[in-house]
Amino acid sequence: MRYIKGEVFKYLCMAATVIALVLLAVLMLDAWDKGSGWLSLKFLNSFPSRFPEQAGIKSALWGSIWLMLLTAMISIPLGIGAAIYLEEYARRTWLTRIIEINISNLAGVPSIIYGILGLALFVRGLMLGRSLLAGALTMALLILPIIIISSQEAIRAVPKSIREASYALGSTKWQTVRHHVLPAALPGILTGNILALSRAMGEAAPLIMIGALTFIAFTPAGPFDPFTALPIQIFNWASRPKAEFQYLAAAGILVLLALLLAMNAAAIIIRNKYQRYIKW
Repeated sequence: MRYIKGEVFKYLCMAATVIALVLLAVLMLDAWDKGSGWLSLKFLNSFPSRFPEQAGIKSALWGSIWLMLLTAMISIPLGIGAAIYLEEYARRTWLTRIIEINISNLAGVPSIIYGILGLALFVRGLMLGRSLLAGALTMALLILPIIIISSQEAIRAVPKSIREASYALGSTKWQTVRHHVLPAALPGILTGNILALSRAMGEAAPLIMIGALTFIAFTPAGPFDPFTALPIQIFNWASRPKAEFQYLAAAGILVLLALLLAMNAAAIIIRNKYQRYIKW
């Protein structure tokens, strides 16, 4: 009976996967059909406009690049540092278990909640306003749990024999972590970080909550400048009734998908490259 239930569950999962892939393919084909004709260098190098034939995504594209760079600078050191502490230094007490459970729970919190937190803490509390820095700090909070969890799993996968061999040769805790554990865990850590940043790049709800602008005719010059991002620009175009703006939104979706696929491909390439040099 248990075997039959397991087989039924397996086939249900396969059917759900096939349905999801078919729906994704339909949506991508629809976006390509509507937006491919609008893709051009002019589209990438023009600012938004109320005239569809003159509109582009230059400010949104540069805003997304700025946002991801600042988010990575904030979240990656904090996330990897927290994972190293929890896995290598923290004692296995009830407090550590509570912290890890809460981190896992935070990874499943809806992104809009992080937007509300960013609005209250960074925009109003720290008076950063509708700036890139406020957006980056909000996105860093969003992906920190994912980075910590993925980094922990990568560090945990390193065999204990590597640590014991390092200690046997007289290495300190930090020397062992720095020269043996981290290099061995690097493929998994980098993959998790890039996938977390990919999630942040596609999020619109937190940016809407902190007041990211929908129309900007300039590119940001610093972390305290106002900004927009690709998901915000796509949302703005998709909400307009004129048909041409729907096509512009589809073209923006294609650009965003290209960036996300590039980041995911980079994660796969980096993982495969470093795994060649790691032999247990």
